Amino acid sequence: MNQGHLVEYRGFRAAFGSGESAREVIHGIDFHIDEHETFALVGESGSGKTVSAQALMRLLSEEWIRYPGGEILFQGRNVLAMNSGELEAMRGKEMGMIFQEPMTSLNPLHRIEKQLAESLFLHQGLSAAAARPVVLDWLSRVGLRDAERRLGAYPHELSGGERQRVMIALALINKPKLLIADEPTTALDVTIQAQILALIRELQRELGMAVLFITHDLGIVRSMADRVAVMRDGNIIETGTTGEIFRSPRESYTKLLISSDTGGESPVPDDSAPVLAEVRDMKVYYPVKKGFLRRVTGYIKAVDGVDFTLRKGQTLGLVGESGSGKTTLGKAILRLEKSSGTIILDGREIQNLSEKELRPLRHKMQIIFQDPYGSLSPRMTVEDIVGEGLLIHGIGTKEERKEKVISALGEVGMGDEDFLARYPNEFSGGQRQRIALARSLVLEPELLVLDEPTSSLDRTIQFQVVSLLKELQERRGLSYIFISHDLRVVRSLCHYILIMKDGKAVEAGPAEEIMRNPKEPYTQELLRTAFGE
Repeated sequence: MNQGHLVEYRGFRAAFGSGESAREVIHGIDFHIDEHETFALVGESGSGKTVSAQALMRLLSEEWIRYPGGEILFQGRNVLAMNSGELEAMRGKEMGMIFQEPMTSLNPLHRIEKQLAESLFLHQGLSAAAARPVVLDWLSRVGLRDAERRLGAYPHELSGGERQRVMIALALINKPKLLIADEPTTALDVTIQAQILALIRELQRELGMAVLFITHDLGIVRSMADRVAVMRDGNIIETGTTGEIFRSPRESYTKLLISSDTGGESPVPDDSAPVLAEVRDMKVYYPVKKGFLRRVTGYIKAVDGVDFTLRKGQTLGLVGESGSGKTTLGKAILRLEKSSGTIILDGREIQNLSEKELRPLRHKMQIIFQDPYGSLSPRMTVEDIVGEGLLIHGIGTKEERKEKVISALGEVGMGDEDFLARYPNEFSGGQRQRIALARSLVLEPELLVLDEPTSSLDRTIQFQVVSLLKELQERRGLSYIFISHDLRVVRSLCHYILIMKDGKAVEAGPAEEIMRNPKEPYTQELLRTAFGE
């Protein structure tokens, strides 16, 4: 190993399956990561970034993946030749990993404190009592609000951004020599994203830690990385310092990545368009129970008296920090959360309808969740997942449903008919998000609630999805409620914006007006962090 190299990939190859059916996905790649540096691996979803990174810790099940050639050296030792004991000693201590989808990497049966304390016990021998202050310190450092109260929470009781912060704390708690960060800020709002990136930089300086950064956000790459490798179709097509790559990219694909941008001015709202949905005094309160008799002692006000109007063919953006109530509000509008207040959809009050009365209306209002892996059944094929709604609502014959499924998948860039018989685990995070989008679009809804639909997508695919959403809106007259922490995407897509904080609407109005002239200090801070103004 060359002096200073912490990690080296030498002709590394990876294939799914075995024998003649094996499908090679990584084709002999070479790159290295030096000690103390941040190395960014960028490329479209499905390019092989995550497979390459997870191979460094041998995390993929070797029942269905093989490494037919090359080696991966960590501190001079070939990871691909390590036995299970050596791997267990290395994982979590020498290397930590922040995964793209925290819900699949946190144990749903264990409380947050136990999961972090377990890592400290395994690698440092700390007792539960000794581990607690360390766990609290790390949860606070990654920006989890009210950390002491959250120690007893289960993963499903946290928002997507809060779960990601717990995952980051779990990866860093043993101060590893190498941190593998696979889209570590995907689910985080811009203010917490800035804090987490600053924390990673601070720890890197403190520990002399190296970072392998996998991201689709080229703004993060520009600010974080020392060197960059660009992946496409399982190959490294270009490597260089960050300055070189951004100033003078050689490959046309690299130029496309850099030039892709979802920004631009917001669409102009039409106040004369007919109203599709009205929400008045929406409240979602969760009771706090204490004592042996579990008496209600108070309420968590997740949504606290929110009003808005959504017109046909237009988009309302819900913006705010993780835990501000955005997702809860989106679910409550669709009657997926118990709430009080008034919900009027297309002139009909739906708040007090029974489930039986509401069922015929369900196809008119659909939702795309933040975590695609958690919302796609692992036991169903793509054809069954996308066509399930058609089947439930009795739409079309079997052949007609298949045609609609193929058409919907084609609209989101997944038109290969070979995809129909495959399962969610066979796709990248970005591809799974597109499958989730197709599942909603196939029912031709009037209202689509989009909960961070582009958060796991690289910039080129983000641009395509936002363009697709605009095109579908224009062609079908769709109305969107767009929940996101990415203010560049919000600005590009949304006619109106509603800013939320602690369950309340703090500012609302036409998107471009708020972007150019925010009145509330909280909104000003969000925009300053997002756009560096």
